[in-house]
Amino acid sequence: MSTIAIIGGTGPQGKGLGYRFAKGGHAVILGSRSDERAVEAATELADRVTGAGSVNGAENTKAVEVADLVLLAVPHKGHDELVGSLAPQLSGKVVISCVNPLGFDKGGPFGLDLGPTSAAEIAQGLVPDAVVVGAFHHLSAVSLIGEEDLLEHEDVLVCGDDAEGKGQVMELARIITGKDGIDAGALRLARQLEPLTAVLISINKRHKVRSGIAVVGLGR
Repeated sequence: MSTIAIIGGTGPQGKGLGYRFAKGGHAVILGSRSDERAVEAATELADRVTGAGSVNGAENTKAVEVADLVLLAVPHKGHDELVGSLAPQLSGKVVISCVNPLGFDKGGPFGLDLGPTSAAEIAQGLVPDAVVVGAFHHLSAVSLIGEEDLLEHEDVLVCGDDAEGKGQVMELARIITGKDGIDAGALRLARQLEPLTAVLISINKRHKVRSGIAVVGLGR
Protein backbone atom coordinates (compact mmCIF):
# COMPACT_ATOMS: atom_id res chain seq x y z
CA MET A 1 0.00 0.00 0.00
CA SER A 2 1.24 3.47 -0.92
CA THR A 3 0.32 6.90 0.41
CA ILE A 4 -0.79 8.98 -2.56
CA ALA A 5 -1.25 12.75 -2.33
CA ILE A 6 -3.49 14.30 -4.95
CA ILE A 7 -2.85 17.99 -5.53
CA GLY A 8 -6.10 19.33 -6.90
CA GLY A 9 -7.89 16.65 -4.94
CA THR A 10 -11.06 18.69 -4.48
CA GLY A 11 -11.70 18.93 -8.25
CA PRO A 12 -13.63 16.33 -10.27
CA GLN A 13 -10.57 14.56 -11.74
CA GLY A 14 -8.67 14.56 -8.46
CA LYS A 15 -11.61 13.23 -6.47
CA GLY A 16 -12.33 10.57 -9.08
CA LEU A 17 -8.76 9.29 -9.16
CA GLY A 18 -8.54 9.51 -5.37
CA TYR A 19 -11.66 7.38 -5.05
CA ARG A 20 -10.24 4.72 -7.37
CA PHE A 21 -6.84 4.61 -5.65
CA ALA A 22 -8.44 4.33 -2.20
CA LYS A 23 -10.82 1.68 -3.47
CA GLY A 24 -7.74 -0.22 -4.62
CA GLY A 25 -6.30 -0.25 -1.09
CA HIS A 26 -4.08 2.84 -1.02
CA ALA A 27 -4.02 5.64 1.55
CA VAL A 28 -5.13 8.76 -0.32
CA ILE A 29 -4.69 12.34 0.85
CA LEU A 30 -6.71 14.90 -1.08
CA GLY A 31 -4.70 18.11 -1.17
CA SER A 32 -6.01 21.65 -1.48
CA ARG A 33 -4.86 25.18 -0.73
CA SER A 34 -7.53 25.08 1.98
CA ASP A 35 -7.30 22.43 4.66
CA GLU A 36 -11.03 22.81 5.28
CA ARG A 37 -11.96 22.16 1.64
CA ALA A 38 -9.65 19.16 1.51
CA VAL A 39 -11.21 17.57 4.60
CA GLU A 40 -14.70 18.25 3.28
CA ALA A 41 -13.92 16.56 -0.05
CA ALA A 42 -12.32 13.58 1.70
CA THR A 43 -15.34 13.13 3.94
CA GLU A 44 -17.58 12.90 0.86
CA LEU A 45 -15.54 9.95 -0.44
CA ALA A 46 -14.65 8.17 2.80
CA ASP A 47 -18.05 6.51 3.24
CA ARG A 48 -17.72 4.87 -0.18
CA VAL A 49 -14.32 3.31 0.51
CA THR A 50 -14.18 -0.10 2.18
CA GLY A 51 -11.30 -2.45 2.91
CA ALA A 52 -7.72 -1.34 3.47
CA GLY A 53 -7.91 1.94 1.56
CA SER A 54 -8.55 5.32 3.11
CA VAL A 55 -9.21 8.94 2.15
CA ASN A 56 -8.16 11.98 4.15
CA GLY A 57 -7.70 15.65 3.35
CA ALA A 58 -4.91 18.12 4.07
CA GLU A 59 -3.38 21.37 2.89
CA ASN A 60 -1.16 20.78 -0.15
CA THR A 61 2.21 21.05 1.59
CA LYS A 62 1.22 18.68 4.39
CA ALA A 63 -0.25 16.21 1.90
CA VAL A 64 2.92 16.08 -0.20
CA GLU A 65 5.27 15.78 2.78
CA VAL A 66 3.84 12.42 3.90
CA ALA A 67 3.20 10.93 0.44
CA ASP A 68 5.08 8.22 -1.44
CA LEU A 69 3.52 9.28 -4.75
CA VAL A 70 2.07 12.65 -5.73
CA LEU A 71 -0.50 13.20 -8.47
CA LEU A 72 -0.99 16.64 -10.01
CA ALA A 73 -4.63 17.09 -11.03
CA VAL A 74 -4.75 20.88 -11.11
CA PRO A 75 -5.93 23.29 -13.82
CA HIS A 76 -3.18 24.46 -16.11
CA LYS A 77 -3.77 28.05 -15.04
CA GLY A 78 -1.63 28.54 -11.95
CA HIS A 79 0.08 25.15 -12.43
CA ASP A 80 3.62 26.51 -12.68
CA GLU A 81 3.34 28.71 -9.60
CA LEU A 82 1.80 25.92 -7.51
CA VAL A 83 4.34 23.27 -8.53
CA GLY A 84 7.18 25.69 -7.95
CA SER A 85 5.91 26.47 -4.45
CA LEU A 86 5.82 22.75 -3.62
CA ALA A 87 9.23 21.97 -5.14
CA PRO A 88 11.02 21.33 -1.81
CA GLN A 89 8.38 18.78 -0.78
CA LEU A 90 8.17 17.17 -4.26
CA SER A 91 11.92 16.66 -4.56
CA GLY A 92 12.88 12.99 -4.71
CA LYS A 93 9.31 11.75 -5.18
CA VAL A 94 7.47 10.18 -8.11
CA VAL A 95 5.14 12.89 -9.42
CA ILE A 96 2.31 11.91 -11.76
CA SER A 97 0.98 14.66 -14.01
CA CYS A 98 -2.50 14.34 -15.51
CA VAL A 99 -2.66 18.07 -16.23
CA ASN A 100 -4.34 18.95 -19.54
CA PRO A 101 -3.55 22.47 -20.83
CA LEU A 102 -6.84 23.21 -22.59
CA GLY A 103 -8.68 26.25 -23.83
CA PHE A 104 -12.34 26.73 -24.72
CA ASP A 105 -14.00 29.12 -27.15
CA LYS A 106 -17.11 29.19 -29.36
CA GLY A 107 -15.57 26.45 -31.49
CA GLY A 108 -15.20 24.11 -28.50
CA PRO A 109 -12.18 22.73 -26.64
CA PHE A 110 -8.63 22.94 -27.94
CA GLY A 111 -5.12 22.21 -26.72
CA LEU A 112 -3.13 25.24 -25.65
CA ASP A 113 0.11 25.90 -27.51
CA LEU A 114 2.88 25.55 -24.95
CA GLY A 115 5.61 25.60 -27.58
CA PRO A 116 8.11 22.71 -27.57
CA THR A 117 7.07 21.45 -24.13
CA SER A 118 4.17 20.15 -22.03
CA ALA A 119 2.76 20.60 -18.54
CA ALA A 120 4.54 17.43 -17.44
CA GLU A 121 7.89 18.63 -18.78
CA ILE A 122 7.40 22.02 -17.14
CA ALA A 123 6.80 20.25 -13.81
CA GLN A 124 9.99 18.24 -14.34
CA GLY A 125 11.92 21.44 -14.99
CA LEU A 126 10.53 23.05 -11.84
CA VAL A 127 11.42 20.02 -9.71
CA PRO A 128 14.47 18.45 -11.39
CA ASP A 129 15.06 16.02 -8.51
CA ALA A 130 11.58 14.51 -8.86
CA VAL A 131 10.60 11.70 -11.23
CA VAL A 132 7.75 13.10 -13.32
CA VAL A 133 5.49 10.68 -15.17
CA GLY A 134 2.57 11.66 -17.41
CA ALA A 135 -0.55 9.48 -17.05
CA PHE A 136 -4.33 9.37 -16.47
CA HIS A 137 -4.98 12.27 -18.87
CA HIS A 138 -7.88 10.70 -20.72
CA LEU A 139 -10.09 9.15 -18.04
CA SER A 140 -13.51 10.73 -17.57
CA ALA A 141 -14.04 12.23 -14.12
CA VAL A 142 -17.67 11.07 -14.27
CA SER A 143 -16.60 7.48 -14.98
CA LEU A 144 -13.95 7.56 -12.25
CA ILE A 145 -16.38 8.64 -9.55
CA GLY A 146 -19.08 6.26 -10.82
CA GLU A 147 -20.11 2.83 -9.58
CA GLU A 148 -18.56 0.78 -12.39
CA ASP A 149 -16.10 -1.65 -10.82
CA LEU A 150 -13.38 -1.40 -13.47
CA LEU A 151 -13.07 0.75 -16.59
CA GLU A 152 -12.04 -2.32 -18.58
CA HIS A 153 -12.75 -0.75 -21.96
CA GLU A 154 -10.05 1.90 -21.48
CA ASP A 155 -6.26 2.05 -21.45
CA VAL A 156 -4.02 4.37 -19.46
CA LEU A 157 -1.14 5.75 -21.52
CA VAL A 158 1.99 6.42 -19.48
CA CYS A 159 5.00 8.48 -20.56
CA GLY A 160 8.21 9.22 -18.70
CA ASP A 161 11.99 9.10 -18.79
CA ASP A 162 12.53 6.97 -15.67
CA ALA A 163 11.76 3.27 -16.17
CA GLU A 164 11.20 2.49 -12.49
CA GLY A 165 8.89 5.43 -11.90
CA LYS A 166 6.98 4.70 -15.07
CA GLY A 167 6.60 1.09 -13.99
CA GLN A 168 5.05 2.14 -10.67
CA VAL A 169 2.47 4.24 -12.46
CA MET A 170 1.71 1.53 -15.03
CA GLU A 171 1.01 -0.86 -12.17
CA LEU A 172 -1.17 1.73 -10.42
CA ALA A 173 -3.34 1.96 -13.54
CA ARG A 174 -4.41 -1.66 -12.96
CA ILE A 175 -6.59 -0.50 -10.08
CA ILE A 176 -8.72 1.50 -12.50
CA THR A 177 -8.82 -0.56 -15.69
CA GLY A 178 -7.91 -4.06 -14.50
CA LYS A 179 -4.75 -4.04 -16.62
CA ASP A 180 -1.36 -2.38 -16.51
CA GLY A 181 -0.97 1.02 -18.11
CA ILE A 182 0.72 1.14 -21.50
CA ASP A 183 4.26 2.44 -21.82
CA ALA A 184 3.77 5.24 -24.36
CA GLY A 185 7.40 6.39 -24.43
CA ALA A 186 9.39 9.38 -23.24
CA LEU A 187 8.08 12.27 -21.16
CA ARG A 188 8.21 14.56 -24.19
CA LEU A 189 5.26 12.64 -25.66
CA ALA A 190 3.09 14.33 -23.05
CA ARG A 191 3.05 17.12 -25.66
CA GLN A 192 0.75 14.90 -27.72
CA LEU A 193 -1.13 13.15 -24.90
CA GLU A 194 -2.22 16.27 -23.01
CA PRO A 195 -4.09 18.11 -25.80
CA LEU A 196 -5.67 14.86 -27.06
CA THR A 197 -8.12 15.27 -24.19
CA ALA A 198 -9.73 18.12 -26.16
CA VAL A 199 -10.62 15.63 -28.90
CA LEU A 200 -12.32 13.33 -26.39
CA ILE A 201 -14.30 16.22 -24.90
CA SER A 202 -15.46 17.17 -28.39
CA ILE A 203 -16.50 13.56 -29.10
CA ASN A 204 -18.38 13.40 -25.81
CA LYS A 205 -20.32 16.56 -26.59
CA ARG A 206 -21.11 15.59 -30.17
CA HIS A 207 -22.14 11.99 -29.48
CA LYS A 208 -23.43 12.29 -25.89
CA VAL A 209 -21.00 9.64 -24.57
CA ARG A 210 -18.04 9.34 -22.19
CA SER A 211 -15.28 8.35 -24.59
CA GLY A 212 -11.85 7.03 -23.69
CA ILE A 213 -8.68 5.63 -25.22
CA ALA A 214 -8.17 1.93 -26.07
CA VAL A 215 -5.03 0.67 -27.81
CA VAL A 216 -5.28 -2.37 -30.10
CA GLY A 217 -2.60 -4.60 -31.60
CA LEU A 218 -0.54 -5.21 -28.46
CA GLY A 219 -1.53 -8.86 -28.13
CA ARG A 220 -2.29 -8.64 -24.44
